[in-house]
Amino acid sequence: MRIRLYESLRALFYAPFYVALERGAHERLGLDVALDRPETSDRAATDLFEGKADVSWGGPMRMMQHMNRDRDPDRRLIAFGEAVTRDPFFVIGAEPRPDFRLGDLRECRLATVSEVPTPWMCLREDLRRDGVDPADLERVADRTMAENADALRRGEVDAIQVFEPFAETLVREGAGVIWRAGASRGPTSYTTYYAPVGYVRQNRESLVLLTRALHEALIWLHGADAGEVADVVRPYFPDLPDLVLRGAIARYRDLGVWGRDPILPLVGFVRLKVSLISGGFIARDVPFDDCVDNSIAEAAMAAG
Repeated sequence: MRIRLYESLRALFYAPFYVALERGAHERLGLDVALDRPETSDRAATDLFEGKADVSWGGPMRMMQHMNRDRDPDRRLIAFGEAVTRDPFFVIGAEPRPDFRLGDLRECRLATVSEVPTPWMCLREDLRRDGVDPADLERVADRTMAENADALRRGEVDAIQVFEPFAETLVREGAGVIWRAGASRGPTSYTTYYAPVGYVRQNRESLVLLTRALHEALIWLHGADAGEVADVVRPYFPDLPDLVLRGAIARYRDLGVWGRDPILPLVGFVRLKVSLISGGFIARDVPFDDCVDNSIAEAAMAAG
């Protein structure tokens, strides 16, 4: 059985998917998985309906965005296998702040992520819940994470929002200190498999196998040494120094960024959805039962 699979972008927090691919989990289950990537991450959902791919991994944010634009129930996207269950982004400061509070960001020049909307939407909601008006921040919003990391090194900003391996690199250089891990918020659904509802209905057996491979990868990832994980995913990050790759993997695992099973919890879905609504990214509610099918993950776990 062949599945054309999209990765929305290349990122270290997608390690469980790379582990499944590199350790041959799909082949052992009789799947032929071909990995590709959309031209831009926001094209993934549209490309699925245009037949350019069968399944994508990415944020439930993209599903909610699509379902706000297209209300046809037969063009829904269905999530069925979660891998990243907590926020993989960090706030990195130039100087130590051991007693950091979100309100401290009112005193800082903060550079946030421009490549994708979810990190700022989630941090914005954290600020709001902590009694901080996001509009009060002096925020740089139009530069890449790499540009912001360089700006932090030069002292042009006081804090930045980045994912790994930027965090590990800056810490090892002595150029940055982790003020806050987004994962400390608790469950926030960040990355899952998703596919058009019609494809899910017609290919349930294949999707159960795909999710079995993901579950196997999650179990192995949580039991392996960080160095072993680094060796497996290194083909996707050939230019990263070994110590940075190992350190970043260990940090993500210690923070619980990766789930231990592919079930997508309601609490994480709702936390993400509230962030997107309060931030104005989506305008209407997207019910959990309309776009999440945990029965596929449950069948995969029972079979495995």
